[in-house]
Amino acid sequence: MDDMTLAGLRVVREVATLGSFTAAARSLGYSQPAISRQVAAMEAAAGVPLFVRNARGVSPSAAGAAVVARAGRILADVDSLRRDLDGLGDRLAGRVRLGVFPAAAAVLAPRAIARLAGEHPGLEVRLTEASTPALLREVRAGRVTVAVVGSGTGLEDYDLTGLVVRQVFAGDLCVAVPIGHRLGSTATVQVRALEGEPWVVGEGHAGDPQFGAWPTLTDPVVALRTKGWQARLGLVAAGLGICLLPELAAPSVPEGVTTVRVEDPSWLGRVTLAVTRPEPGDAARAAVAALVAAGDGIRAEPARSA
Repeated sequence: MDDMTLAGLRVVREVATLGSFTAAARSLGYSQPAISRQVAAMEAAAGVPLFVRNARGVSPSAAGAAVVARAGRILADVDSLRRDLDGLGDRLAGRVRLGVFPAAAAVLAPRAIARLAGEHPGLEVRLTEASTPALLREVRAGRVTVAVVGSGTGLEDYDLTGLVVRQVFAGDLCVAVPIGHRLGSTATVQVRALEGEPWVVGEGHAGDPQFGAWPTLTDPVVALRTKGWQARLGLVAAGLGICLLPELAAPSVPEGVTTVRVEDPSWLGRVTLAVTRPEPGDAARAAVAALVAAGDGIRAEPARSA
């Protein structure tokens, strides 16, 4: 048993999974003779045959099945150890406090945090959800490392003097509609197509976007009002209206809801920004980079259609 190797365990597991020395060689990038030698060495170490040869290929013997079952756990532990060791070599450690407005908490923040966990396992991320004015106060006070805020048409002209600002998402607003709705047949609709539709509207935190109907519509039909995101989307899923949605939250819509973009020359749009104090430090810069990457990923996703 002392002569068993990690390479041998990987080969045995792959041969058992694929049922063929040739297929395992292709999968692992080895030659077929190299696979045969690894299996022979593992069988010699085990003292019993690990595979039964037949006309269709090979299948694990009882001993082989036992080795394969244990190999999965051993190799997973080794991979975990490798990640731990990689983390020790990462000079970034400590805590990052990430503050986001509610719509950014649905998709952007989770994806950025997951990216940070993979790239910098020594960083601990604490997430705070608040209004944009509150987040900017927290950044200036040093209680939030990176704040994600919205900027653009229809929002306050926030004071960003002395802060470091980076755009992390250029997507704008979109419209959530029930699956099967006439607006959901294409990825983008003209703004005039929204006229006469019943809207489910709501209010954000003070100082944050107030989500009514599409901003340039005159005299929109308001069907229902509710504050929470999930409640608004639930009403949309039930076919009771359509609602406004920041595009960066579009991937989070529930079953029964799809999103469409709106072509509107009168709407100048909004962007999502990451804000830090001057000289933010490596950990803050890593968090901003993760937010930018997450934003790029959201923007690259195709618009949902019914």
